[in-house]
Amino acid sequence: MDEETLTDRLSLRRPTDADFAAVHAIHADPRVWLHYPTLRHAETAPTERMFARWDAAWNEIGLGSWIVRLRTTGEIIGAGGCTLLPAEPGARVWNLGYRISADHHGHGYATELALAAVAAARLRSPKPPVIAYLVEHNRASAAVAEKAGLQLVHRAPDAGNPDPEVIRLVYADRELTGAQLATTLR
Repeated sequence: MDEETLTDRLSLRRPTDADFAAVHAIHADPRVWLHYPTLRHAETAPTERMFARWDAAWNEIGLGSWIVRLRTTGEIIGAGGCTLLPAEPGARVWNLGYRISADHHGHGYATELALAAVAAARLRSPKPPVIAYLVEHNRASAAVAEKAGLQLVHRAPDAGNPDPEVIRLVYADRELTGAQLATTLR
């Protein structure tokens, strides 16, 4: 994969240790987690685990979550991309994720990131479907998934969510097998 992927407004790069503080600050901001507050990174340990998962993805397949910077200023405004979820070979899926700082919500950056991520995943390995999973009341995230070409394929209670009323949605770029769906619900 190229060292840097450029979109109209964004520079997308593999994470490095130098990006950790900025990414942790975004993931620690309660405004970023309005739809799922228990996932906020109140401590650095969840961010450290996330960076380790990202690094493993890049080492395994040459693609994973990117650090998202504004091309005009170089400011880190988020992270995201496509990562292959661990599963048996026939059950693997690309997981599309996007987390943009609250100060940059509403400008289309998540959509710009998502479109680049889906294209990169399809170039790297087109066989696994691209999915995005999210909670139903996060309409902005659903809109990004839809703009990236994904369609709703599953709706059910969000197992493991502290709020038993929350509904999990799974979007995909094609129909999923039972094994692929099970991968997204772990």
